[in-house]
Amino acid sequence: MNQAIRILGIDPGLRSTGFGVIDKAGSTLAYVASGCVKTDAAGSLPQRIKTILDGLVEIIATYGPQQAAIEIVFVNVNPQSTLLLGQARGAAISALVTANLPVAEYTALQVKQAVVGHGKAAKEQVQAMVARLLDLPGTPSSDAADALACAIAHAHAHGGQGMGALSTLGKRMRNGRLV
Repeated sequence: MNQAIRILGIDPGLRSTGFGVIDKAGSTLAYVASGCVKTDAAGSLPQRIKTILDGLVEIIATYGPQQAAIEIVFVNVNPQSTLLLGQARGAAISALVTANLPVAEYTALQVKQAVVGHGKAAKEQVQAMVARLLDLPGTPSSDAADALACAIAHAHAHGGQGMGALSTLGKRMRNGRLV
């Protein structure tokens, strides 16, 4: 009998940080919870970072994940947006490592490849596949779906399947594929 592993996926964002919790037992994935930690856009940056940190600490305490996966931030057209997103990601990683969780990091291309089958999938495709893979009665919000997709990609990598299991050291991605 396979012991279930609880995985917390995080889609970092300063306005809304998505989270998704799944259980993996053998090749079976089961939905546990998902949602978003939302910050007040009128609040100061330090207060917003604290909101993300506190929200994720509470989620970790509530659901007791054993592993965590977070999406890697890429440079956007706007450098200021990239910096703010990086700070939100840092708050999320701080919550995870403070709880002594092992943290795996995946690119958006790796997550989409593992969940949808190609790295250029649209948000709606990710949402639909997450709902299908976890047998959800409805479609999760975009941020929650991305977080659940990150957890699913990690579950596939943990089982030796999917893009996340491949070493990308010294390799490049093109059109969602390693080259």
